[in-house]
Amino acid sequence: MSSRKIVVGVSGGIAAYKAATVVSRWVQAGHDVSVVMTDGATRFIGPSTFTALCGKAPVLDPFDTRFPLGPHIELAQECDLLLIAPATARVLASCSLGLGNDLLATLYLNMQCPVVMAPAMSTPMWDKPAVQRNIQQLVDDGVHMVGPETGWLSCRRQGIGRMSEPETILQSCSRWLE
Repeated sequence: MSSRKIVVGVSGGIAAYKAATVVSRWVQAGHDVSVVMTDGATRFIGPSTFTALCGKAPVLDPFDTRFPLGPHIELAQECDLLLIAPATARVLASCSLGLGNDLLATLYLNMQCPVVMAPAMSTPMWDKPAVQRNIQQLVDDGVHMVGPETGWLSCRRQGIGRMSEPETILQSCSRWLE
């Protein structure tokens, strides 16, 4: 398997810890992985975790000076895959509406490679018609969804909304990385 350029977008949900396993596995496989974190994501998992796993600091700022043209442009160039995990209701809405209201949503709008999203939220949120409309719009736009699954949720209830396990996400993304 040849090395691929992958961007992992991590948004603000408790399932953000699972993204670290996905990133670690891809780095170990020899891929060039960059991480973009929303502000909310930093409330659940520290940027230093991804720095240690990738060997480079995650991108948090749309005006990050490491990217003279802007991270939403430079990270998208020659990118083989964008994974957003967890994909919260907010991120799903921003992307489905084309808002570009933060770095991750703007990066999504600039991507020309396959995009995979792994939704994660409570069952009442998942069941909302607005969320389902956003999911359908993203699927219609060509986004590939992984999950969610039914299981134990952070609200201490069982239901649909649990982000898929890292192995399931890795398997779902493998077709673009072979």
